[in-house]
Amino acid sequence: MKKTYQPGIYRLFNLNVLKISKLIVIAGLLLFAACKKDAPAVTKTTTGTDTTGTGTGTGTGTGTGTGTGTGGGTGTVVDTLTASKIAVAALDDEVNAFMTTYDVPAVSVAITKGEKLVYLKAYGISDKSKGTKAVISDRYRLASCSKQFTAVAIMKLLEQGKIKLSDKVFGDGAILGKTYGTKTYGLHITDITVDELLHHTSGGWGNSVDDPMFSNPAMTTTQLISWTLDNRPLDHVPGANYDYSNFGYCILGRVIEKLTGQTYEEAVKTLVLKPIGITDMAIGGNTLADKLSKEVTYYGQSGENPYAYNITRMDAHGGWIATAADLARFLVYIDKFPVRPDILTSATLTTMYTGSTANAAYGCGWAIAGNNYFHQGSLPGTATEQARLDNGFNFVFLTNTRSFKVNFDADLDQIFWKAFAKNPTWATDDLFLK
Repeated sequence: MKKTYQPGIYRLFNLNVLKISKLIVIAGLLLFAACKKDAPAVTKTTTGTDTTGTGTGTGTGTGTGTGTGTGGGTGTVVDTLTASKIAVAALDDEVNAFMTTYDVPAVSVAITKGEKLVYLKAYGISDKSKGTKAVISDRYRLASCSKQFTAVAIMKLLEQGKIKLSDKVFGDGAILGKTYGTKTYGLHITDITVDELLHHTSGGWGNSVDDPMFSNPAMTTTQLISWTLDNRPLDHVPGANYDYSNFGYCILGRVIEKLTGQTYEEAVKTLVLKPIGITDMAIGGNTLADKLSKEVTYYGQSGENPYAYNITRMDAHGGWIATAADLARFLVYIDKFPVRPDILTSATLTTMYTGSTANAAYGCGWAIAGNNYFHQGSLPGTATEQARLDNGFNFVFLTNTRSFKVNFDADLDQIFWKAFAKNPTWATDDLFLK
C-alpha cells in the first residue's frame, strides 16, 4: 500500500503566523511527488519498508525537557542534558493528541532554534510490559532517517578526495569492481554512479515494488547484493528516472567500507559522529532479544511484527538507532547556519542539498522544499522525522510504532506546525552544554 502526502514545509515557509492556521487546513490538498512512502498492506505481516517520507514547514516553537544524558551502550558526550526552564503547553497538547489518535506508546522530541537545543522531551511509555516511562536518553530505530548519515559520510569522503560523485560503482575500474554478483552484469549496471545512488536515480531496485532489501532475509549483505545484481535487471537507464531505493543506499554503505577499510558503522562514527560529539549511536539489532541498552521496545499495528526483519542488514539505509538529541546535534552541524561550524563546507552542503534532473525535490539523502531539508523514516514499529528549516529551527520526532490510519505521517509532521501556529514562547537556554 502506498501513501503520499504533502509536507508542511512546502506550505509554510515565508509565511506569517496569521496565515498558518488556514494553510494547515488546506495542506492535505497539495501534492508532493518527490517523496513516496511505500508500506506493506495492513493485512500482511511478511513485508516491511524503510522509506523516505516528507514533511515540514517553517516556524518557531518552544520547548522544555527533562532528564540527563543521552545514555546507553557506549555512553555519550552529547552533554549532560538539562531540562528547559520553559514549558510549552502547545507542543505538549499536539504530541498528546497525536499519541491518542494513533495509539503511539512513546514519542521523543528535540527542537533547536538558532542552533541552540531549546526543547527536549520524552512522552509516554517506552516499554508497555514493564510500564517503563519514556525518557530523553531512550534510543529509537531511525529507519530512513539513517540515510542522511550515509549521505554525509559520502560527502566527507568527497572532501577528502577519496571519491568523486561521477565515479562508477560496478565493473572493471569501478569502486566495487566485480566484488558482487556471479554473472555478467546486466545492461547499464556498470554505468551507475555514486551520484545516482545518492539521488535514487540508479535506474532500478526501488521500494515501490518488491524492494530487494525485504527479500531473502537470511542472506548476508554480500549475498543479497550479489543475488540482486544477478536477478534484478534495471528498469531504466541510470540518471533518467527517480525511484526511491533502499537497496541503493545499501550499496553506498559498501562503497564507504571499500574506501575507508572500516565497517560501515565504524566509518560513519569516524567521519561524522565522533567529530560532532555523538558517541552513542549504533546499528540496531533484529529481534527483541537483540535490543540494545536504552533502546525502546517497538510495537506493531495492523498485524505487523517489528522484530521480524533484518534491521542490521539495513545499516546504511535504515539501521541506525539514536536519541532525539543525537539527531538534533547532527542537524546543527550540517544546517548552513553560522553559530556552530558545519562539518562540511558550504559548497559541499549545497551539493548535498541539490536535487537531480529526474527529481529536483530530492537531493543526496534529503527531501528538498526551497531552502528546507528534511526526511521521514518508516518501518514496522517505527516512525521518524528530522527537519532543517530555513528560518533557523530544526526539529526531530521519534516514535516506537507506526499506524496505517490515514494522515498518520502528515500528522507526525504537523505536530510542530500546529504548535507553532499558536505562537508559543521559546526557551532561551541552550540544552546543548557544548
